[in-house]
Amino acid sequence: MNSKQELATIKNQIFFLTIYAILITIILTVSIIYFNTKTPTITTDFDVINVKRINIIEEDGTLRLTISNKEKSPAPLTYGKEFGLIGGNRCGLIFFNEEGTECGGLTFSGVTDSITGEQDAFGHLSFDQYNQNQVLYFQYSDDREGRQVGLHVTDWQDTPPFPVWNQQLHNVYKDFEEGSKRDSALQHLLEPVEGQPAYAKRVFLGRDTNKAAVLNLSDKSGNVRLQFMVDSAGTAKINFLNNDGEIESSFL
Repeated sequence: MNSKQELATIKNQIFFLTIYAILITIILTVSIIYFNTKTPTITTDFDVINVKRINIIEEDGTLRLTISNKEKSPAPLTYGKEFGLIGGNRCGLIFFNEEGTECGGLTFSGVTDSITGEQDAFGHLSFDQYNQNQVLYFQYSDDREGRQVGLHVTDWQDTPPFPVWNQQLHNVYKDFEEGSKRDSALQHLLEPVEGQPAYAKRVFLGRDTNKAAVLNLSDKSGNVRLQFMVDSAGTAKINFLNNDGEIESSFL
C-alpha cells in the first residue's frame, strides 16, 4: 500500500470516528435531557390519611373512581358532565368508565332517627348497563318497611340513554300537574312500547321483608312468574304465577 492509499484510509477512519462521536454525543445529550425532565414516580407511605374525597384519574384527566364522604360525593356524570341529578348524598366509591360516565359504585349508610328511634341502614354494590342505569346490584336495606338482602338483576332499555330518559321524566313532573295528563306521560315513559317497559326487575335472590328466602324469576315486563321459597315458618314451596301476580299452582 503506497502513501496515498494509507492517507486515504486514515482520512476515512477519522471521518467515521467523527460521525460516531457525534452520534454518541447526541444520544447521551438526549438521554440526559429526557431523564432529567421526566417526572419521577414517587411512592410515599402513610400510616393514616384523613381526607374527604380522593379522585382517581387517567393520564388525560378522565375521572375513573371517587372515594368520598357523603357531602363531597359527585353528582352522577355522563361523559364527564352532570345531567341534573344532585350530588352530596352518597358515601362510598363511585365507578366511571373510560368516557367519564358513571358505571356503578359501592355506597352505604346507617342511622337511627333521634326522635322516632327508627333505624335506616343501607348497603349497595351496583354495575350499570352502558349509558343506562344499574342492571346488576347487591343490596341490603333495613328501614320501616322491613329488612331485605339480596342479588338483583334488572333489564334496561337500550335507548334513549339514561340521562336523556331521566330528563324526560323530570320534565313530566315539571310540566304536568297531578292528573290524567301526567299519568299518561309517565305511562309512555315507563312503557314506551306495549309489553316493553323502560326497565324491569328480572331476578331477585335473597331474603325478603317477610323473612322468607326466595328466588323470584320474572318475565320481560317484570312480573314474577316462578318463585322458589322457604317462608318464615320453614315451609318450602314452588309457586307458578300469572301476569297479575296470582299464584296459579303451588308445590310443597
